[in-house]
Amino acid sequence: MSHQELVDLQGYMKFFLILVVFIIFYSYAYSIYKRDKKGERNFEKYSNLVHDDSIESKPLEDRNNNLDEKEKEK
Repeated sequence: MSHQELVDLQGYMKFFLILVVFIIFYSYAYSIYKRDKKGERNFEKYSNLVHDDSIESKPLEDRNNNLDEKEKEK
């Protein structure tokens, strides 16, 4: 392969890599948007965690209830 062919191949590979990363990122962002609109999870609580991260803060989710629900499903 000549130098020009390698440079062309590198350009195509960069384009397809950026395209794949773009598709993955936007599909993840869309899934977060869809779960938020359905009410499955409230992402506002997690974003507020940045501003309220003291030791005295209440937990966002109760882990004991989640574990009990999973055991009931089995």
